[in-house]
Amino acid sequence: MIFLTVGTQKFQFDRLLKIIDELVEEDIISDKVIAQIGYSTYKPKRYDSFQFKSENEIIALMGKSDILISHSGIGSITTALTLQKKVIVVPRLKKYKEHVDNHQLEIAKEYKEKGLITVASNKRDLIASLENIDYIEFKRYIPQEPTIIRSIREYLASI
Repeated sequence: MIFLTVGTQKFQFDRLLKIIDELVEEDIISDKVIAQIGYSTYKPKRYDSFQFKSENEIIALMGKSDILISHSGIGSITTALTLQKKVIVVPRLKKYKEHVDNHQLEIAKEYKEKGLITVASNKRDLIASLENIDYIEFKRYIPQEPTIIRSIREYLASI
């Protein structure tokens, strides 16, 4: 199963939802797809979708999935990586009014450079990512200790 999430910010991500519909129609995606579509105006025709669910329900869906396709939201990415899922990130772009700037490109680049995810910017890239997902060697995600906790530990160790 493929789980797709566009997050909870008040921006549409119709471009990604339409591409997935096309890939299902073209039988490039034959797996079941379930999508969290948030504030998008496009309603998928060839796969199941919903606007929002609780955090626990989203985590359960991620847990059941084989692949996560996601916007470049840090919360979505790190949750999927913690669950050891294969992640394809499609960054939201300002030029399509999917966000106020292109910071999602930078987030995706950082995770990709660490070998944790693959990134697709368009339909062609997404097809390539899906076709090669089983051959990509993703590094294991190890959550970083938050800076505040690390600082407290270091302080306590010094007294």
